Amino acid sequence: MTEEERWLEYCQTKNPKIREDFIKQYAPLVKYVAGKVAVGMPHTVEFDDLVGYGNFGLLDAIDKFDPHKGVKFKTYAVTRIRGAIFDELRSIDWVPRSVRQKMREIEEAVGALEAQLGRSASDKEIAASLNMSEADYLKTVMKFSSTSILSLNDVWFSKDENDKVSIVDSIEAPASLNPDVIVEKEEIRRVIVEQINEIPDKEKKILVLYYYEDLTLKEIGQVLDVTESRVSQLHTKAIMRLRSKLTNLRKGIM
Repeated sequence: MTEEERWLEYCQTKNPKIREDFIKQYAPLVKYVAGKVAVGMPHTVEFDDLVGYGNFGLLDAIDKFDPHKGVKFKTYAVTRIRGAIFDELRSIDWVPRSVRQKMREIEEAVGALEAQLGRSASDKEIAASLNMSEADYLKTVMKFSSTSILSLNDVWFSKDENDKVSIVDSIEAPASLNPDVIVEKEEIRRVIVEQINEIPDKEKKILVLYYYEDLTLKEIGQVLDVTESRVSQLHTKAIMRLRSKLTNLRKGIM
């Protein structure tokens, strides 16, 4: 029996034996996703905890997967697993409120400045708008590295449980959209992809390499011939820039 046939049978019968087989088969996928998430987290976040959170996402994916939609289960499951991990991290609120607030302030400043300039703002320009030195601005950005990975997984648009669109979902598929999703959801993703294409090339490349090509920050540093800490800094700046653009757009869409 092929895997597609097993999925069709499971959808019809909800056979617990088939479900258990799928859980065992895709358990390594949970560890893989947890490992990717762990790279950007502080040391206080335990890998085993991330795996535990991700297991809930795998179970949810198995129970809700529809093989008739033409999407591979692995692709569907990765989104559910990662979503479950970030939902739990968000619920325990491990990021200090002061850090979140400062990041939002910078995002708003970047959004206002770039709207005024009609282009991407330089570090020097952003720092000046915040009444900071460029060095202090870059130090502040580095403090947001783990927060930025979490924030990219926030739902950017949602009407209901089945109509969620996060920024990271759009980075994962920059060149294609699932034809089965509703037209409105396609439009939201198109808008996000457009905004991704407007950020500076190096920052855009880091987002695609990290979220779409599955490279670690260290590997990206080797590709771009920069240090891992510089990649982390650029990654955070890209996300703040992107979120500031989307915040402005959302006001018009919602």
